[in-house]
Amino acid sequence: MIRRVAEATRDLRDGMGAVIEVKNQARVHLWYEQRFGSPYPRLTSARDGIGRYLVACTCIGIEAATGAVHAPDGFGDLEAGILRMNPLSGNRHDLFRRKAESYRARWPWLSIAEPGPKGGPLTP
Repeated sequence: MIRRVAEATRDLRDGMGAVIEVKNQARVHLWYEQRFGSPYPRLTSARDGIGRYLVACTCIGIEAATGAVHAPDGFGDLEAGILRMNPLSGNRHDLFRRKAESYRARWPWLSIAEPGPKGGPLTP
């Protein structure tokens, strides 16, 4: 099914000038441990999956039918360009660091909040 969705949206995605990936979040728990070395809980909803994204300011979704926005961490860090590890994503500091550095390589103005009890100091 996900391949059909990806194929059906290819022209739309290609015309956006950005990399847009189509993923089936309901199946993450089936492959996550093999790829990243730790288990991932079965998701109960799209909101549940969004709430577990590794970088907190990326925990944003839009309900297609209503346009309702789901942003459990708000928009403060997104607006400020701060990449902070989502505490719900587990204790994967190594994955967070790689992903945050990947984002910063594309958008150099971003700052990385080091993982810790209060998000740690920012790395410009």
